Amino acid sequence: MPKIDVINIKGEKIEELTLSDAIFGIEPNEAAVHQVVVAQLANKRQGTQSAKTRSEVRGGGRKPWRQKGTGRARAGTIRSPLWKGGGVIFAPKPRDYTKKVNKKMNRLAMKSVLSAKVAENELLVLDSIVMDAPKTKEMTAILSAIKAGKKTIIVLDSVNENIYKSARNIEGVITATVDTLNVYDLLNYDCLVATKGSVEKIEEVYA
Repeated sequence: MPKIDVINIKGEKIEELTLSDAIFGIEPNEAAVHQVVVAQLANKRQGTQSAKTRSEVRGGGRKPWRQKGTGRARAGTIRSPLWKGGGVIFAPKPRDYTKKVNKKMNRLAMKSVLSAKVAENELLVLDSIVMDAPKTKEMTAILSAIKAGKKTIIVLDSVNENIYKSARNIEGVITATVDTLNVYDLLNYDCLVATKGSVEKIEEVYA
């Protein structure tokens, strides 16, 4: 079973935590991770793009000139896609980009990314983070003391407004709770900072 140091906000080691081998110690499944990330990005798309085809553009009801005898090319409408002000060939239309991923695949992808974070020493476990009021300067000092990366995701076991507000103005830092944690964010951020309580909750959720 993988083991990791639990540190305080000053970066000092307090204890050693044994992580669940089934969640933080598996062989990462790249195919599952890829499939979940593709689905997650696809599901973010609004799919509201639209343009008009030749039949939807206003005007062009009358044939501009007779078919033969003018010496000009044949034309049936002034709203042809070849003409200025005409419609769009194969115009994009609103569509649903949603991709579904079953729970088993999503859980495997999460476990794979969490295991990769541990293997690459990108997981930092704090005993706790307590803030009486939103203080960006204080949060910056904590991240500096624990040597967090430039792109850091802070995972909490429950919503904490003071921590959220303290971190939101720091470039490259976001906060999340265990139930809002997702594969794309874990991959997108170099360092995962989790409280001891959130690690225990992750093990409980994905056991």
